[in-house]
Amino acid sequence: MERAGAFDDAERTFQMTEDAFRLFYEQTARPVWIYLARMTGDDRLADDLLQEAYYRFLRTRTVFESDDHRRNYLYRIATNLVHDHRRRPRREYTLLDVTASGDVRSDQPDADERVIRRLDLTRAMDQLKPRERSMLWLAYAQGLSHEEIAGVLGLRTSSLKSLLHRARRRLLAVLGQGRERS
Repeated sequence: MERAGAFDDAERTFQMTEDAFRLFYEQTARPVWIYLARMTGDDRLADDLLQEAYYRFLRTRTVFESDDHRRNYLYRIATNLVHDHRRRPRREYTLLDVTASGDVRSDQPDADERVIRRLDLTRAMDQLKPRERSMLWLAYAQGLSHEEIAGVLGLRTSSLKSLLHRARRRLLAVLGQGRERS
């Protein structure tokens, strides 16, 4: 009998149909993986954290008001997983492979310059604090609103605006330092 109760509990936690989840996964998996890879600097770790994020997402009992709420909740889980991972003993992180995305082709005249800019940005982002990286990534790579970012990171919207402004200034300063050394 206890086994049936556990099954019923698992069924109640999954509030999406298989087709709805498949569509949600197709829409969110790549952006969330990129976010995780950028935050951790480790593609393999991003794979593991992505899997764990979806597992935790499917186990939640949260009732979602909209697709945006569902997506933001997934990003919050992913962010928490990154924070949990950082609390563990430190490992050596590597830079993302800037040519792995496939959008930089060598037959384009400015491909080398784009690769250099992307590498500069990756190095600069690595010098920022984790929360700064998260805010900038969610704002500019994912296009989330201030309210959505605040919800994902557990901040007040009014605080987020000033923190995001400071993170942008810090990123620009780090990028400027890299150019001065060149």
